[in-house]
Amino acid sequence: MIARIWHGATPAAKAEAYYRFLQRSGLPGYRQTPGNRGVVVLRKIENGQAHFLLVSYWDSMAAIAAFAGADTATARYYPEDDAFLLEKEPFVQHYEVLEER
Repeated sequence: MIARIWHGATPAAKAEAYYRFLQRSGLPGYRQTPGNRGVVVLRKIENGQAHFLLVSYWDSMAAIAAFAGADTATARYYPEDDAFLLEKEPFVQHYEVLEER
């Protein structure tokens, strides 16, 4: 199993609106892609910013490519992200999951 990790930050005032946007866009996109095993959404608000960390779980890199495109290291964004994110980080991280309890 592969964990795909994405980070994004919004102004703290937009934190709830961005979470609702994720619930309508990226999260269903993950779940609807064959080979997705789920996603965890983490949020930390500090110094006026809301940091979101999405950890999605996948059967394989091929399953990730079905969601993200052939260049799996590149972050996938939606046009509406521009209204929320302070910057668009260009890359995501992938880790092999060695143990799950």
